[in-house]
Amino acid sequence: MEPATWIAFFAAAWAISLSPGAGAVAAMSAGMNHGFRRGYTMTFGLVTGIWTQVLVVGVGLGALIAASSLAFAVVKWAGVAYLVWLGIRQWRAPAAPMAAADGPSATVSRRELFVRGWIVNALNPKGTVFLLAVVPQFLELAQPLLPQYAVIALTLAFTDLVVMAGYTALAARVLRALQAPGHIRAMNRAFGGLFVAAGALLALFKRA
Repeated sequence: MEPATWIAFFAAAWAISLSPGAGAVAAMSAGMNHGFRRGYTMTFGLVTGIWTQVLVVGVGLGALIAASSLAFAVVKWAGVAYLVWLGIRQWRAPAAPMAAADGPSATVSRRELFVRGWIVNALNPKGTVFLLAVVPQFLELAQPLLPQYAVIALTLAFTDLVVMAGYTALAARVLRALQAPGHIRAMNRAFGGLFVAAGALLALFKRA
């Protein structure tokens, strides 16, 4: 990949990472509920989900998902169901002080946070369709494709690691300062509503 091409993709990657979506909601929810150090684990899952999407697009399965009504519907509705489930779970979360979330009573392991992050990004056909539309513009087809896909995957990982760190830290430092049960309950319901809204938007998404 030529330096000028990579710089253009690097700029696009920042726009992709900064755009609000299910990943940003998941990162902030993790920061609010588990603090930065534990909550940031979800970001590694989100990045692995992005890599899964790049792999799917790179081997041609992305085109199948975009072209096949059945494959697209299966992935889409699985993603919708998972986001809605996360929303309901967050909505019903107890109004306990967030400071206790990193203590011995924490019930969500880092592994579970990682898996949640992976599912959020991997089961998102919007990401597949988006990558199918964007990535080919930065590929030099006369050159080996595998190194180019590796550069694209690493670039997306870098920008997401930085951006999601900001989202997680913001939620961990600002929202975890809330101690009143009423405030905590309101934040739980706000994030629960955001997850359900992300699921609803995904449900409305159609192939081009």
